[in-house]
Amino acid sequence: MIPFAERLADAVRSKRTPLCVGLDPRWESLPRLIRTRHEDGTLNGVAAAYREFCLKILDLVAGLAPVVKPQSAFFEACGPAGLAVLQTVIAKAKQLGLVVILDSKRGDIASTAGAYAEAAFAGTPHEGRVLPVWNADALTVNPYLGRDAVEPFISTARQSAGGLFILVRTSNPGSGLFQELDCGGKKLYQVVADEVSKWNGENLSANGYGDCGAVVGATQPKELAELREKMPGVWFLVPGYGAQGGSASDVAAAFDKNGLGAIVNSSRGITFPFKPDETNWEAAVVNATQKAVHELRTAAGL
Repeated sequence: MIPFAERLADAVRSKRTPLCVGLDPRWESLPRLIRTRHEDGTLNGVAAAYREFCLKILDLVAGLAPVVKPQSAFFEACGPAGLAVLQTVIAKAKQLGLVVILDSKRGDIASTAGAYAEAAFAGTPHEGRVLPVWNADALTVNPYLGRDAVEPFISTARQSAGGLFILVRTSNPGSGLFQELDCGGKKLYQVVADEVSKWNGENLSANGYGDCGAVVGATQPKELAELREKMPGVWFLVPGYGAQGGSASDVAAAFDKNGLGAIVNSSRGITFPFKPDETNWEAAVVNATQKAVHELRTAAGL
């Protein structure tokens, strides 16, 4: 199996952009044409609308962007039907050759973490067989519980040539409440960054990058530059670009001299650059994707 770090680098090079398209479907933001087709007052109808919308988004962006990131919360909010849609969306993305990051921000202990990890990657063992569930390429993980809680995710990802993106310095306004706490002369996010770098260094690919990436927000450009220097060989997943206020210039410091080392997520900016009543919403999505591709290609120097 090709290691995750190499698959990700190949995908970025092939599209010449580090753009990651976030799939965060929201009922009220969907095109009215789609909502009208599925409005029946049930969560099954909402899930069906999410299915139609997300599959169309994949068709629109697959030739432009290398990575997609479905946010599981929006699908889970539709109940069982939403989980089935998430499974369908991931399968379609992989059929289109896209790298898939399942954004679930998992974090738990021992056997619970193991079950989450098995579902995310190869699948759940049962009666001598492994039954696939999500089959993602990578998973977002919260490291708050420590190495023993992260270990099941690391080992399971490595068995499947998958990857992790571990929360280090996030883009939300309240992130400093814990992440900037002083820990003996270092801020907490710096301590976490050091540990993630160690975990990543255990399994480096031929290109010098490993399988334990870091989530580092675009809205903290100074820390982004600092962490890029501190964490060579660590892939960054950079949220906060676009609708959250981060610009292409803010993320430029995330890349290495070859334009690799980071993928930059845009969710609302790509999937909802239109008003629900617009009939030409598909063209708006393509235009927004092309604009982001160009901006980030320039920022990365690809």
